[in-house]
Amino acid sequence: MWPWGHLAVAYLLYTAVVHRRFGRPPRALPAIALAVGSQTPDLIDKPLAWNAGLLPGGRTLSHSVFALAALAVAVLAVATRLRRRPLGGGFLAGYGSHLLADVPPAVLSGDVSGATYLLWPALEPPPEEPVAGILDAFLNYYELGTFEWVQFGLFAVAALVWYRDGMPGLGLVVTPLERWTSA
Repeated sequence: MWPWGHLAVAYLLYTAVVHRRFGRPPRALPAIALAVGSQTPDLIDKPLAWNAGLLPGGRTLSHSVFALAALAVAVLAVATRLRRRPLGGGFLAGYGSHLLADVPPAVLSGDVSGATYLLWPALEPPPEEPVAGILDAFLNYYELGTFEWVQFGLFAVAALVWYRDGMPGLGLVVTPLERWTSA
């Protein structure tokens, strides 16, 4: 899944839970933590596999439920200690939604071979075509097919929902950028 697809899935799931549980849109800092969490598995695995050659594939170490479990313990411990549990929860919701969104649809029909990465290193990850780096992945590895267009659609829906929610997190990102660029 492309980065904007992961972001869309994360935000749509998160805002639905927050609205249902608290009767309000997501807060700014947890929304930013969610966005970061939704990208983290790829920001770790892809460069370590494709550029550094340290992992056997672009969905291994940080795409594993073992890594998620260890990370959840650490993030919640730190967030609790700092009295910032909503930030930890937002980050973990984004991270978990990333793993969920990467599960291939064939799993629904019983073919789990494309989801073995979830149990790496206990199971071998699914085979993937060799990629000569992140730029190569964007230029040659991915195609703009139906699945990618669905992700664009999901992103558009998520952007509209985020706008309806008051664009949580935007001010915390834009204001420092405005100050930095006007200096």
